Amino acid sequence: MTDPAPRKPPRSAMTVRDMIVAIGVLVLVVLVIGGVTRGCAFAPGGPSVDPSALPVVDAPAELRALAGDVPFALRVPAVPPGWRSNAVDQDRVDPADPASGRVVRTGYLTPEGRYLRLVQSDGTEEALLVSEAGAGGAPARGTTDVGGLAFVVYGAEDDEPIWIGELDGVRLLITGSGSEQDFQALAGGVLTGEVLPAS
Repeated sequence: MTDPAPRKPPRSAMTVRDMIVAIGVLVLVVLVIGGVTRGCAFAPGGPSVDPSALPVVDAPAELRALAGDVPFALRVPAVPPGWRSNAVDQDRVDPADPASGRVVRTGYLTPEGRYLRLVQSDGTEEALLVSEAGAGGAPARGTTDVGGLAFVVYGAEDDEPIWIGELDGVRLLITGSGSEQDFQALAGGVLTGEVLPAS
């Protein structure tokens, strides 16, 4: 006759020592996973990216190359020292609608690892907002002025803001995880940057 299999003691029989051992094992598992993926970081100002892990593109050269392909004047922003561009592309505001207007997007990384995107377009403000915020759009929460250029600020308080303004008939949209000062620096850089005539 074999002995019956040992039974797990009732929960009431667990001691503080058992609980500490269980928490210790859990902490060890979390540390191992965090160390392997390097995915644990504390960012009190919101999400950021490691600039060295992303590609770098020559935004002025890319924008000059695209200037002949779009029916509006492009601007090459005079961004602050240390900012890097990681992407430049062009498309339709709504890829499914050829009449929706064109967009040229340029992504920038600040030295602090914050990301900003500048969109230049001949599309409408409403269409640009939907292309960034989705079909539901985003609430307007006021306006801001940079060097005499007015922007409408969209987005809920906890969302990344979306600034939309118009300069010489071209819609400008700025969004991303940057600070208010970063947004102002990019907007100011657009105002003082090189203007590439329309095709």
